[in-house]
Order: sequence, then C-alpha cells, then structure tokens
Amino acid sequence: MRSRTTGDRLVQHGDRSRELRTAIEKAGYYPEVVADSVASALGGEEVAGFFVHHEPTFERDEVRRHLTVVVLTPTRLLLAHTDEHAGDDLLPEPYTSTSTEAIALSVVKSVVVTRMVTNPESGPSRPAEAMLTIGWGAVGRVDLEPAGCQDPECDADHGYTGTITADDFSLRVSAAAEGADGVERLLAFAESLAARTRPA
Repeated sequence: MRSRTTGDRLVQHGDRSRELRTAIEKAGYYPEVVADSVASALGGEEVAGFFVHHEPTFERDEVRRHLTVVVLTPTRLLLAHTDEHAGDDLLPEPYTSTSTEAIALSVVKSVVVTRMVTNPESGPSRPAEAMLTIGWGAVGRVDLEPAGCQDPECDADHGYTGTITADDFSLRVSAAAEGADGVERLLAFAESLAARTRPA
C-alpha cells in the first residue's frame, strides 16, 4: 500500500517500519523530518531491526539535540544522524541537518558489544550500560605506545607498538539516561546485526 504523505513513507511495508516510525515519533525530535530522511535512505527495503537514540548535549548556554537512527535491512546497515542548528550567515533561520549512510552487510567486518554490569559477584544481571561499535573499514583508530623488551637494563629505542581498531560507528546507552529497556533494545539490535553479518 502506498502512502499519501511524505511522513508516512515508513509505514507502507508489512515489516517493522511501523514500529520504527512509532519510535521516531516517541523521541519527539522533528519526527517528520527524521522519518522522511530514513525512508529515503531505505529506498523501499524492509526494516528488519532498528535502534533510535536521542541525545541532548549542552553547548555553552544552549541545549542542542541529536538523534541517531540505526536501521538493519536484509542487505544493508543504515545510519541516519540528525542535528539541530541555530541560524547562521547562510541559513538565518534555525535548521536541521541529517546525514545518512548505507553500508552493505557484506562489508561489515566487526560488531563489538561491551556490557557494563554492576555488582558482578551477584551473578548475571541486566547491564547498566552497553556500547555497540561497528566497523566496516572506513575509519580506524590507532593506539600507539613505546615498545620495549624483556631486559630491565635495556635503554635502547625499540620504536612503537600499537593496534589498529575498526571504529566507524559507536553508540553508548546507559540505563540511567535511557532506562534499562533502552540498553536491552541496543543489545537486541547488536545481536540481530551480528547474526546477519557472520560468515556463511
């Protein structure tokens, strides 16, 4: 069924598009603008999974809001990030900017999930925080440190050693800010993504 309005393009499928639209509306951050951008990036593909993260930040004496929408389709990972801006020389009125990126699932190289659990001596419990890091090779982080040897008397220069870590996208969610359900939703999305990107 084709929708009649731009804002309803996300609900024309029988998949999880309607749930995604509801989550965007619940975030309350320019839902029509965000939904339209996400629908354009989807290009008619079904929504297999998603996560919506609303994050306000403080900039001097103003609050700036950011919204990140991560969508999983049968073939791609979609990232949509929307920021709001005060007017400037080019655009005197307040405006939003939305960037979308589509990554083929076949090129996703790593899905890293970090869980922070309080009072671990009590056994498994709901994580207090979780962080999802996804790498597909566009951005890497290099961590260097001076290299050494086993000889404590050695004062030679051994150069540097380090690691290169894929770090294209990271998202951290805490139960204190987003609620325990927010952490669980991020973990569920990460699990679904990992399942779809594992080698055949």
